[in-house]
Amino acid sequence: MSDFERAARDATDAAANSEQVALILALLQAQQLTQQPVTPPAPAPAPRAPGGTAKWIGIGAGGSVFLLALAVSAVAVAISAVALTICVLVLRSVWQDIRKG
Repeated sequence: MSDFERAARDATDAAANSEQVALILALLQAQQLTQQPVTPPAPAPAPRAPGGTAKWIGIGAGGSVFLLALAVSAVAVAISAVALTICVLVLRSVWQDIRKG
């Protein structure tokens, strides 16, 4: 057998092997595709409660009114403290004048 004939036979065998390898590869890929786990569909999003915006607007308005009332109360306490201090100073001055004479 000559080198040319041996090379031709090897080439023919290699081509046959290539076809067999391609078929085996295709079979393995098909098996992998059929054996992949099926993923369940994603759950539907939960329905939103109606009136969410109105609720937050109400909370904001109520909080604003509360904080405004708190600020007015703080100012009233400050004015009362200043008035009491002035009364105490005036009465102290009157008491000192009465003691002198």
